[in-house]
Amino acid sequence: MTEAGNAPSPSLASIRRKAAASIRSARLVTLIMACGIMSSVAQAQNINLDVPYVPTPQPVVDRMLQMAGVKPTDFVMDVGCGDGRMMVSAARNYGARGLCNDIDPARISEAKQNAQRADVADKIEFRLGNLFDVDISQADVLPMYLLESINLKLRPKILATAKPGTRIVSHAFTMGDWQPDMSDTVDGRHIFLWIVPALIDGRWRVRQGPGQDSFYLKIRQAYQKFTGEAAINGRSLPIRDGQIRGTEVTFTFEPQPGLVRTFHGRVNGKAIDAIADSGQAWLATER
Repeated sequence: MTEAGNAPSPSLASIRRKAAASIRSARLVTLIMACGIMSSVAQAQNINLDVPYVPTPQPVVDRMLQMAGVKPTDFVMDVGCGDGRMMVSAARNYGARGLCNDIDPARISEAKQNAQRADVADKIEFRLGNLFDVDISQADVLPMYLLESINLKLRPKILATAKPGTRIVSHAFTMGDWQPDMSDTVDGRHIFLWIVPALIDGRWRVRQGPGQDSFYLKIRQAYQKFTGEAAINGRSLPIRDGQIRGTEVTFTFEPQPGLVRTFHGRVNGKAIDAIADSGQAWLATER
């Protein structure tokens, strides 16, 4: 019997049962945590990374964005964003909006944290996915730190689907025979800039102002440069100095020996309109 007001002392068997239950519970928690860790490791190991993650130094990031001429109205798409420093810098320093995409969940988590710390998370969309699946048609600026082999795989998609005038800026790696429009070096690291050209390869009819003959152009385009012939009054004259910078087109030819005519226009769908300050009236339409 026990005295009134005193709780009975637990038996040794009861203490042992409680201790065993506590041990089983602790083991279960440990097992669950271990399974979670193993699952995360397995997930990371199963990710097929096209490019190993190596962060771009901040001085290089700053120069890349400067070379690309980032503006508050730009939409910047970093298709292999890593820790998000490129997009975070574009949003914080230039007020740009954009996309952080990466195939690695750990990198996306890190990019979100960095954007939150910089108070720019509201300007950035975060997406988990393969860089080759990203629709880049809305990009104004496309920064990259990939391998050259990946750049070359992306090149046809960039030329076919990116808007003319989109700025491509790459740390360290080139685009093969597509020569950059600008290059620079920061702390021994190379930076390359390309401006996506409008596609004008083919045949065009050019109408000029009053008193000027119409003529035909046959253009052979190679990225931001082109060659070809102007057919005028039964003669075929070589096109010279053909350049495309975004939607702006410039070329020359000699209708008469010593008389060089320069044409400066802007691509507008299936037409090329003379730029107002070029001093000439002309319109080219695709045949």
